[in-house]
Amino acid sequence: MDKKNWKLIVGLGNPEDRYAGTYHNIGSEAVRRMAGHGDFKKPFSIWKGKPFEYIKRDEVTYIIPTTYMNESGKAVLSAMKHFGVTPEEILVAHDDSDIEAGLYKIDVNRGSAGHNGIKSIIDHLSTENFGRLRIGVRGEKKGKAGDFVLTKMTPNDKQKIYGALSEIEASYSK
Repeated sequence: MDKKNWKLIVGLGNPEDRYAGTYHNIGSEAVRRMAGHGDFKKPFSIWKGKPFEYIKRDEVTYIIPTTYMNESGKAVLSAMKHFGVTPEEILVAHDDSDIEAGLYKIDVNRGSAGHNGIKSIIDHLSTENFGRLRIGVRGEKKGKAGDFVLTKMTPNDKQKIYGALSEIEASYSK
């Protein structure tokens, strides 16, 4: 995985325990792995309470928004301002139902493709010019993404998706 000059790496997901193990939370899991499984610092108040948890490793800050997925832009904008980075220095990891489970892609400067977390970030940053680590979740579950992304991963999909996360983690740590 290309490290580029990312200064802020964001993992999208939903904050409640009931969303753990769902397809929609795979972005936050990827960032926890990329950060080296470190304990995130306690959330701190910048925007209406607690917008994100973070950990800083070398020159990179890793964040997990404590907002719901559809409000991710508020947390990302807050972190961007707090840590003094530009949109071009941000990489956002998220689930992508247009990509087969077990695969991933890195893109820069593209639209939301219907992903509400990405749409929120684009709206708040007023740009599409940030990086996206798109982690494929299209596997055994069929239909529209909204019909399955908040459900628990099937064992087969989980194996494929976590295989991709292991590859991302190994590649990123080089």
